[in-house]
Amino acid sequence: MNVLINLRQAIIQKVTDKSDADIEDMIVGSVDGDERALPGLGVLFEVIWKQSSAEQKQQFIQILQQKLSNAPS
Repeated sequence: MNVLINLRQAIIQKVTDKSDADIEDMIVGSVDGDERALPGLGVLFEVIWKQSSAEQKQQFIQILQQKLSNAPS
């Protein structure tokens, strides 16, 4: 459990005070990239999720369901 907390903290520290362009570059570089980047994207999503309203969460879920139903199998 301690390793997971440290990973979260490290990822959050890595993006804290970064410019919008830097964060976008990190996300774009991680999408479809090496699977080692997936935990970082998960932490970023967790930050967004925790700070979102119930309505925003429902919108995320709907978008995800829509995109998954259209994704190639």
